[in-house]
Amino acid sequence: MYILGINAYHGGASACLIADGQLIAAAEEERFNRVKYWAGFPVQAIRYVLSEAGITPYDVDHVGVSRDPQANFMAGVRFALMQRPGLGLIRDRLSNTRQVGSLKQDFTRHLELNGLDVRAQFHNVEHHLAHMASAFFVSPFAEAAVLSVDGSGDFVTTMWGTGQANHLHIDERIYFPHSLGIYYAALSQWLGFINYGDEGKVMGLAPYGTPKYLDEMRRIVRVQRDGTFDLDLDYFVHHREGAAMTWDDGSPTVGTLYSRKLIDLFGQPRAKRDEITAHHQDVAASLQAMLEEAEFALVNRLHAETGHQALCLAGGVALNSVFNGKVLPQTGFEDIYIQPAAGDAGTALGVCYYIYHQTLGQPRAYVMDQAYTGPGFDNDTIQAELERHGLHCQQLDEPALLQRAAEAVAAGKVLGWFQGRMEWGPRALGNRSIVADPRRHDMKDILNARIKRREQFRPFAPSVLSEATGAYFDQTYPDPFMLKVYGVLPEKHAEIPAVTHVDGSGRLQTVDQATAPRYWALINRFGELTGTPLVLNTSFNEKEPIVCTPADAIDCFLRTRMDALGIGDFFVERDPDQPAPPAAN
Repeated sequence: MYILGINAYHGGASACLIADGQLIAAAEEERFNRVKYWAGFPVQAIRYVLSEAGITPYDVDHVGVSRDPQANFMAGVRFALMQRPGLGLIRDRLSNTRQVGSLKQDFTRHLELNGLDVRAQFHNVEHHLAHMASAFFVSPFAEAAVLSVDGSGDFVTTMWGTGQANHLHIDERIYFPHSLGIYYAALSQWLGFINYGDEGKVMGLAPYGTPKYLDEMRRIVRVQRDGTFDLDLDYFVHHREGAAMTWDDGSPTVGTLYSRKLIDLFGQPRAKRDEITAHHQDVAASLQAMLEEAEFALVNRLHAETGHQALCLAGGVALNSVFNGKVLPQTGFEDIYIQPAAGDAGTALGVCYYIYHQTLGQPRAYVMDQAYTGPGFDNDTIQAELERHGLHCQQLDEPALLQRAAEAVAAGKVLGWFQGRMEWGPRALGNRSIVADPRRHDMKDILNARIKRREQFRPFAPSVLSEATGAYFDQTYPDPFMLKVYGVLPEKHAEIPAVTHVDGSGRLQTVDQATAPRYWALINRFGELTGTPLVLNTSFNEKEPIVCTPADAIDCFLRTRMDALGIGDFFVERDPDQPAPPAAN
């Protein structure tokens, strides 16, 4: 039985395919069309996941999308009667509803199919149910508390309940317009981070400030005695005017979310290229502290009500790795699971498993313990692309490749590392990574000057051998998906300055030999050479989505100032005395 899950009509368009409960492939559309956070119908991602199974669209038994225009209909009606929102918000929601309701027509039209021959049953899965399913049904837990928090989907912003075997039970919802995701996005906009997905930058800025405005933030987000929250809507406009969201066939854009009252509270908003002041840093720190306060109230309520020891998190707010890293030390939960594409892209995964388990009643038999679900390429394909670009390379056996790559990193060189199948989710996890020496104080500046060109306050991440985690960090709970921030042990700050943030933390990836054997072997060899069993890992890209194909990787290598490239079994080292050849068209 083949089930195709889709996230469409929203940022992070994606597709996922499972067969008899086993994951075949999953990928975001942006990796194929090279438009970051691309929104629309994920045609190329769908074609890719079907090709991994060797099937056509006519072979699929079930197709689902992570939106249901009928869900929470009465809550939406009550909101309209009470709030009397502006025509812009009503128009945006009606347009989106019309799109979501046309799944079968869009599927047949975009994939150029004969609708009469399509045998699949089509499903609309409520947005937050897809989020929750994406976390629990692929987790290692037989039972768990489950929490989904994001901006908004199907008129809900927050949903929680429990998972038992192959069934989700929903306890409660918080409805639009009260949203922690919108709160964080609105304050991020005020701070000058106006693009879709910029909230992660603000999380990196927060440790530079102090939460001196936490009392002001508590006026904006009001935590209730029962652990829920609401917003003082006078600080926002999304409930009256909408957010002027555009999602069709491009990068999403979101209009201004905050009102004049927020400006009166914190001052004039920062323009995108203005200096970041101490005031901005303190607002960012206060924003993060308030988010954590509200989330801890929800998580503690779940623990008290359910009695479960395991927690599954999903939704865009579950990408807040600073909060995630505090859950186990600061709550009663003993285990936690967040799948690697916790944001909206991951709802395609949730759609598949919601249909398979919740709708069809099938038993669970799959755990997502690695994120390598995208395209992979053989050496012949890679060699042809290297030759097309006129690059001199060596094909090496694995021990020789690892030795050359580890020596290059230990010598301070910047290495592009392109191996195996592409990662699922926003983090490069050793298959589409740029790898560098974490011991160098200047490596952060080198990477920003030569390749990444991003804000100086943003940290770079460590990838550490799983078995060495406790020697460098204050927690040892595995995190193969780079979704938690742990404290770097004080005595290790001087050893790994390039991956130690200003507050002494690191957003780590724990690398296991069983699930990432070649990346583990690279880090292990680097550790044998240097005594440090971890590397700096950042995504293989430059102001674009993470590279997907050998051509993407080689083009990025050529237009930046990377020193070396390990791609499949081939090793390319740039001659520092020769100019880089032009990227092929």
